[in-house]
Amino acid sequence: MALFHHIDVRVMWPDTDPAGIVWFGVFFRYFENAEEDLYRRLGSDRTRLLQTLRVFMPRTSLQSRFRSPAKLGDELAVSVGVGEITGARIGFAFEIHERDTGRFICDASYRVACVDAATNAATYFVDRNVDAGRGSNVAIEIGDDRITYAEVLARVNRVASGLRRIGVRPEERVALLLADGPEFAYSFFGAIKMGAIPIPLNTLWKPADYAHVLHDSRAAAAIVSEDLLAAVDAVPAANRRTLRHVIAAGANARPPAHLRFDALLEQGDADCDAEPTSRDAPAFWLYSSGSTGAPKGCVHLQHDMVVCAELFGKGILGITERDRTFSVAKLFFAYGLGNALYFPFSVGATTIFWPGPPTPVNVYAVIERHRPTLFYSVPTGYAMMLAHGRPEGDGSADFDLSSLRLAVSAGESLPATLYERFKQRFGVDIVDGIGSTEALHMFISNRPGAIRPGSSGQIVAGYDARILDEAREAVPSGAIGNLWIRGDSTCAAYWNQHEKTKGTIEGHWIRTGDKYSVDADGYYWYAGRSDDMLKVGGQWVSPVEVENALVAHEAVLECGVIGREDHDGLTKTMAFVVLREGARGSPELAKELQQFVRTHLAAYKRPQWVEFLPELPKTATGKIQRYRLREMAAAAR
Repeated sequence: MALFHHIDVRVMWPDTDPAGIVWFGVFFRYFENAEEDLYRRLGSDRTRLLQTLRVFMPRTSLQSRFRSPAKLGDELAVSVGVGEITGARIGFAFEIHERDTGRFICDASYRVACVDAATNAATYFVDRNVDAGRGSNVAIEIGDDRITYAEVLARVNRVASGLRRIGVRPEERVALLLADGPEFAYSFFGAIKMGAIPIPLNTLWKPADYAHVLHDSRAAAAIVSEDLLAAVDAVPAANRRTLRHVIAAGANARPPAHLRFDALLEQGDADCDAEPTSRDAPAFWLYSSGSTGAPKGCVHLQHDMVVCAELFGKGILGITERDRTFSVAKLFFAYGLGNALYFPFSVGATTIFWPGPPTPVNVYAVIERHRPTLFYSVPTGYAMMLAHGRPEGDGSADFDLSSLRLAVSAGESLPATLYERFKQRFGVDIVDGIGSTEALHMFISNRPGAIRPGSSGQIVAGYDARILDEAREAVPSGAIGNLWIRGDSTCAAYWNQHEKTKGTIEGHWIRTGDKYSVDADGYYWYAGRSDDMLKVGGQWVSPVEVENALVAHEAVLECGVIGREDHDGLTKTMAFVVLREGARGSPELAKELQQFVRTHLAAYKRPQWVEFLPELPKTATGKIQRYRLREMAAAAR
């Protein structure tokens, strides 16, 4: 590492954290004295650097809670330098020594993601792989098909130029209602490349949901899988007045009223210039799951995917071009979009698509056939895999997951017992974390070699977090509060939702709507949604804590916990339980589960009522719809 700047500082407060020294004592003077040298080395402009560095702090000493032996009045020498400049990442490092003796005190490093001021995300994730000599790498595997990056580039260009040819203009919206497959990749990046705004849509929605989104977004075109055309055709004409083109994708697509996707490719050219955009221009929208109302359109910018790929894909997962990724979460989810598309495309790796339902039989079959190294699912998916028996014919054999170097979980909190059972059965670690559609991907996560089961992990370098009470004051360590996040992948706004935007995004910070606590080691612990916390006997109860206790019981597959008033009008906990195969619900088992929770948690957290269900109501992203459980509880009274 070439250290390029050196500053002497005097400790002005006792028990100084080295990160505090750098941030408060060095960083501002660093900008004043050393930025020109960094600009020269980056070959970049001032705007790029200032925009990418404004929110980042060193994390190493903060996470370890290491305290400097420096005392009030000590004079220290601090050296700050650039450790790496690779692609979209800058690595910084600092060292602190006593000024007179040279005695080493501490060092730390951190990194930031940066994006060129003139950026089209499609060229970064597609063209760049071919330019870097990875054109022959397999980009996509689906069934027996293998599609290289050179082939992806040619088809992305054909979609981009084809959309231009039929009259789609820059910044017009293009809805994507597509199953996981090559057409999704071509359409998503093709729309971005010609300057349009792709909007991936949930393939599990109903026509009313599509009617809302097509009307709200004023989409000019829609690219739709053939088996989903009926849902779009069922949208009333008044809700799709702006929709000029419906393009049907699929080998058997023969709709007389719609342009075929193959015909769109034929109209396009294999070479296509990217629309000149900027890092802060809109790139794509993602509509939230809408568990508390109509779906909201999150406006994401050209640089957002690069930030997530650098900070989580490379920074946490260590993804390289040798990896092979398989995501149970579909591409229309923010989680799946990163897992299965722009993470592997950021390094020239291979993504494995599976367009069918993610049943345990299908998931195991894809893993054994295609041999991924990175596997992504949600807690419910892992529970279903564990509940599925061993392969037929050999009682001692199990499914072969030996190709996996790491598994990843998100969407809801992963109970510690699920992590431990998966690790024991397959020998594979699950990295659990939390992200959101608004932040695009994960901002808090466990990481390989530093997993604390049951927690969401530590803050991902490049993001900041704070836990505040209702008065916007920081809560003490270990206390539960509202989680706020700051990072450069956060969406710019909710489309057509000005008041909702102001209520969620405040300056650089976004309120996630999640309740969390953070322990002394910097691990974050999920306590539920802000509107799900229960006050029982005058004390706060986290539904997630009770759920985690229940799923540790051998008979429980999954469960949801809510609050319900008793005959005195007092709130008590109520559990809805889904049992594992072979277990049968009964009053005796309900009492056993109540006692099981009581032996693990405080008595007031024990469920007053236990109801057995065949399945839990959930959003499309796999989150429990507690309001539905509350409705069920009210109807049963």
